[in-house]
Amino acid sequence: MKFQFGIKEFLGILGTAVALTFSASSFAAVDADAAKQLARENSCFKCHGTEKPKDGPAFTKVAETYRGNPNAEAKLIHHLTSGEMAKFPDGHQEAHKNIKDKASPEEIKNLVDWILSL
Repeated sequence: MKFQFGIKEFLGILGTAVALTFSASSFAAVDADAAKQLARENSCFKCHGTEKPKDGPAFTKVAETYRGNPNAEAKLIHHLTSGEMAKFPDGHQEAHKNIKDKASPEEIKNLVDWILSL
């Protein structure tokens, strides 16, 4: 049995293989234990639950809000490293805790990727 592929078929197969490789590696790259440890060390769980909201939204709600947004990672990294204002359920605002000097960029990215994976 002999298979013949045209250029369109070859490019389609190649594109699918590349997409699967990158999507699998991005999920495999998340170190959930390290992300949770960083969240504990920086008191993130004081205001955010994984599945239940506290003063801040649950991390699962954050993931749901940003799902499909190509800028999600950058927006959340900025939120964690800029000290921008966070809105609370009672309407008041406070500067969000800035973890820029408390973790490496790779650790912060891992935390954000973990949140977005929920």
